[in-house]
Parts: sequence; C-alpha cells; structure tokens
Amino acid sequence: MVYKFGDMGTDRAGAPGSMALLTRLAKQVYRRSSEELLGMHMRHLMALSYVRDHNGGPQQELAEALCMDANNVVLLLNELEQAGYVARRRDPDDRRRHRVELTKAGAKALDNAEHAQETIEDDVLQALDPDERATLWRLLTRALRGAEPNAAEAEPTLSATT
Repeated sequence: MVYKFGDMGTDRAGAPGSMALLTRLAKQVYRRSSEELLGMHMRHLMALSYVRDHNGGPQQELAEALCMDANNVVLLLNELEQAGYVARRRDPDDRRRHRVELTKAGAKALDNAEHAQETIEDDVLQALDPDERATLWRLLTRALRGAEPNAAEAEPTLSATT
C-alpha cells in the first residue's frame, strides 16, 4: 500500500511513525510561533518551560533535555538571565555545578508566552476535539516523563486543556 496522508487512521502500513508525525507537528508549531506573538524566542519559551517544571535543577540537565551542548546552554541562560527570567545559583553540594531557578519575571513572561501560544495550539490541533486534546496532552506528558532526565520528579504545571 502506498501511504497517502488522507488515509491516516485506516492503515499504518507504509505510514510515517509517531516520531515523524510529532516532528512534523512540532514544525507547524515552530513555524507559527513568532517572537512578536510570544514576546520571546521559542527557544526561550522551551527553556523556561523546562526550568519551571524542574525549578532549581542542574544546568547540565537543561542541556540534556534541550539536546544542546553546554556552551550553547550557557549562552541561552546568559540571555534569560539578562532578561531577568532565570537566576543561576551554585549548588551547595557541588560548587562546580549551577542550578537554574525561574524568577517571578520569568514565570510571568512564560505565562504570557504560553497564553499567546494557545491560539497556535488551537490552529494546529483544530482537527481534535477537547477530549482528544486532553488525551494527547496526558500521553505526551507521560512520554516526556519517561524521556527527560529526572522527569519523574517534576510535576508538570500545565493544564490538560492547554
């Protein structure tokens, strides 16, 4: 069988796998997420979201979760720190390591960006009803908990409807 996008849901043989579909869907979100709409770059939103869910977590875990090398994470955190969105503190148990904390200004900026992104989500997920969106959110959250470093310890703070 030759896969056609319109055949989705009838037969998985020859169809793209879940990761290919997630990547394509993520690209749709990225394409629509302008700095003007969000009030920040998408990379900042991703980093702040991780920091919120792992507040006080090690800087190295942020690098691993975002699949970035340590030098680029330092540059990213410098931008976020300069904006007043995060603070880096020395780990009291290991002075060589930094922990990253979300500031009040960072939490407010993230909340604003996520609120703005709801319109993008509505557009991208328009084919799903509210129950399907809630199920998708639960499944993605569970998958992410299994994939991120120390994700089992983090409690996601997003609602199932966002």
